[in-house]
Amino acid sequence: MPTIVSPRALLAVAAAAAPSLLAYNVSPSPTFLNQALALALWGWFVVAVAAPDAGRGRGAAALQAALALVLGAVIWSWAGSLPAGLALSAIGMIAAAMVLAGAGAGAHGRPDAAQAFGDFCVGWAVAGVFNVAVALVQVFAPEGADGNWIAHSGIPGRAVGNLRQPNHLSSVLLWSAIAVVALLELRRIGRALAVVLFVPVVFAVVLTASRTGLVSVALLAVWGLADRRLAKPTRLLLVAAPLVYAAGWLAMAEWAKLSQHTFGGEARLAETDISGSRFGIWKNTLALIAQQPWTGVGFGEFNFAWTMTPFPGRPVAFFDHSHNLPLQLAVELGLPLAALVTALLVFGLWRAGRLAFTSEGEVGTGRRCAFMMVVMIGWHSLLEYPLWYTYFLLPAAWAWAFAVGEAAAAPKPAAAPAPSRGLVWGGVALVVGGMLSVLDYRSVSAIFSADDGAPPLAQRIARGQRSVLFAHHADYAAATTEVGGGSLQPFVRATHFLLDTRLMMAWAKALEKNGRVDEARFVADRLREFHNENSEDFFDECDDPASSAGFQCQHAERTRPWRAFVP
Repeated sequence: MPTIVSPRALLAVAAAAAPSLLAYNVSPSPTFLNQALALALWGWFVVAVAAPDAGRGRGAAALQAALALVLGAVIWSWAGSLPAGLALSAIGMIAAAMVLAGAGAGAHGRPDAAQAFGDFCVGWAVAGVFNVAVALVQVFAPEGADGNWIAHSGIPGRAVGNLRQPNHLSSVLLWSAIAVVALLELRRIGRALAVVLFVPVVFAVVLTASRTGLVSVALLAVWGLADRRLAKPTRLLLVAAPLVYAAGWLAMAEWAKLSQHTFGGEARLAETDISGSRFGIWKNTLALIAQQPWTGVGFGEFNFAWTMTPFPGRPVAFFDHSHNLPLQLAVELGLPLAALVTALLVFGLWRAGRLAFTSEGEVGTGRRCAFMMVVMIGWHSLLEYPLWYTYFLLPAAWAWAFAVGEAAAAPKPAAAPAPSRGLVWGGVALVVGGMLSVLDYRSVSAIFSADDGAPPLAQRIARGQRSVLFAHHADYAAATTEVGGGSLQPFVRATHFLLDTRLMMAWAKALEKNGRVDEARFVADRLREFHNENSEDFFDECDDPASSAGFQCQHAERTRPWRAFVP
């Protein structure tokens, strides 16, 4: 039996667990440090598992081709309207995914490929244990969440993890459940320990009250019923997952009743919109696709295009993603390219499934578990956008590529051969990139959390505007404070990250100040569609006929395409 604790397994623990457990964050982004940490640590994991075989097989080639096409789409959007910082960030993430995919497929060039996957699963099993602990504190002892070590839950009675999103915590927990199954099948842990790890993880999914998590637990049972290659105890464990979930749900409901506490799951059941506004955003997305079917709105431009297109019945939340992977590809890349990328991904998934259920031995076990990890995050990607975060994208790329990777036909040597220099340097590049991105981020974080003796706000903003990756945050600060002075320049980049109430009000006022009154009215019209309480003061004077002379009280004289607002 391979040892659970090894240097490679410890790296996997760090890469899987640390990003999901980091509660400390610095404005303006609540997840940037988690993502930078994931980038660097998965880079080290690549260095540890790099093999001479860079990855063979049609499935691995299809996955890399899909990523390359999306990479090309980012460059195309950059040439059009996407600001450089946002484009470079996206390019870096996709390139990192390609490195992880190369390492995952190339792992089959190692004589210990199954052990490498086992080490990967050790990381996720440990991540699950710690995230269960965080979930328990957030629900049962919320006063123990200090915000630095354990994040506060902004949703009463629900666990959100240190990533501060119930669905993200659910995804981590479900990957952990699959990892426990893999370790049991690979004989890295015994049955008793598997049960001790598996049951709390499923119970913690109850604490998230995630609807995608609920369906995913059912998928675990379907896997247990369908996969006859699994040992009987493992299949029983998987089939029992919905029973554990149901028992946990009933126990929480009774606990909430007896203790007069809130159970977030009951509040979720009481919600009238079971889609969480997804049906509305999907409807709007289809309308955008119909308007721009061939080339799309451009990678990274969904929020800008959607916000600046009239949708009187739009969802009132500020969406920066359509919450569905195929729709997102279609609306941003256009139907032809999106169809090609989707076809490559579907082929890669089919190939992964075929290899998973035809391969023998421990490698076959690893393939099947890797395939289920991809299926699970793929299901979540139909309702969320986890793959837009490095702490899900990078391990998903590695697992997918491991599922479809094929070793060379030549017999494997007894000793591990020298690793691929390309993969090693690729991993090192991720480590360096993660570190440099943090240094770059500091130039904008100083704007939002100034220390004693810090330079004046105008100087901090000016420094932040020179940031390579995050200048749009500095522009946001300039646009929404007196520093901007009514100039339209800060809106060139800031509006392409996320148009929210504060930025739209500032933009409308700046347009009006610069003599572009009808465009200011158009922006105000779009803001009015959100019915956001933070804009009530902006529109208050419009309710008084005696003083409704402001530009925001009059509708735009003509409708403009969203591209009319791109310099």
